[in-house]
Amino acid sequence: MKGKLLFCLAVAAMLCAGRCMAYSASAYAVLSADTGVLLDGMQENQRLPMASTTKIMTGLLAAEEAEIDRIITVSDTCAGIEGSSMYLQAGEQLPLRDVLYGLMLCSGNDAAECIAEECGGRDAFVARMNARAQELGLKDTHFDNPSGLDGATHYTTAYELARLAAEALKNETFAEVVATKSYTSGTRTMVNHNKMLRLYPDAIGVKTGYTMTAGRCLVSAAKRNGRTVVAVTLNDRNDWNDHVQLLDEAFAGMQEQQWAKQGDTACSIPVQTGTAGTVDAVYAEDLSASLLQKETAELEISCVDFLYAPVKPGTVCGTARVVCRDMVLCETQLLCGSEVQLDTAQEDLSRKERFLLWWDRLRKRVVT
Repeated sequence: MKGKLLFCLAVAAMLCAGRCMAYSASAYAVLSADTGVLLDGMQENQRLPMASTTKIMTGLLAAEEAEIDRIITVSDTCAGIEGSSMYLQAGEQLPLRDVLYGLMLCSGNDAAECIAEECGGRDAFVARMNARAQELGLKDTHFDNPSGLDGATHYTTAYELARLAAEALKNETFAEVVATKSYTSGTRTMVNHNKMLRLYPDAIGVKTGYTMTAGRCLVSAAKRNGRTVVAVTLNDRNDWNDHVQLLDEAFAGMQEQQWAKQGDTACSIPVQTGTAGTVDAVYAEDLSASLLQKETAELEISCVDFLYAPVKPGTVCGTARVVCRDMVLCETQLLCGSEVQLDTAQEDLSRKERFLLWWDRLRKRVVT
């Protein structure tokens, strides 16, 4: 018996070791961008430097600028910044949008400093980065600069970086930029450093990063069957291959689920003054969606409390939706499935009943 127990423990240890050795990262996280469910991870809550994946926050704040196409002038301070560059020239004038492309495609440190200077000044901008992290509930994330250069208190976790990327992808401008393989404006052509856009058919972004201290860092995102997955690796010497495997495994666990078919009865609704006491509320469309592994969803039905006759078939009487956390995966209207005629014998209402009927109609509780 003892021998069998030791054998089982040894097998379990080998399986765990094999799982950990499958990826080269110090930490990784795989997240459903739609629902925020953590699909997979290892050391995902460990604070680590994140190099130029920092620019996801810088890029998000830039993308949210009201006048993203305004023309800016590059200062002497921003030109010639150390590290990766989009090669801005002092005195050069260009749209802020072009600088955002240089930030996310070329990983330009000069672009990061230019955005920070243009959007309130460097110190104020870094403060905004940290304030936004706090707003998003990223308690283990802190920025010292807008570019990702190593800093004493410049860190995040794989899990929180995935959450930040998921939030950034909700911004249409940001999402368009990070999905772009190359961008030309004037005489400048910028090619995206993110090889996942070429390696993975469903890839839609987002950012690479590297310093000697942080190692190779990568945030990728892919969309399949309407569902988006974000993968993050920190300090990973084999990041491209690891991300392909991480995304493949996440999508392999995706399954289509159906909660209702068109015409099925969702509930019964009481009918006042009608020849029938109730009417069935039926689904206007099928309710189905793809669920990723570890996601669970609930069917939520909302109907009117009651209806007054006459009731016509097809009258909208409620809604049904499938929800995972705060994300609505699919929804449809509920319709009255049949006709209910007015019962003339019930028309002679008392004064109190007539008043209540008028009051309900005034409050728009009657669906017409």
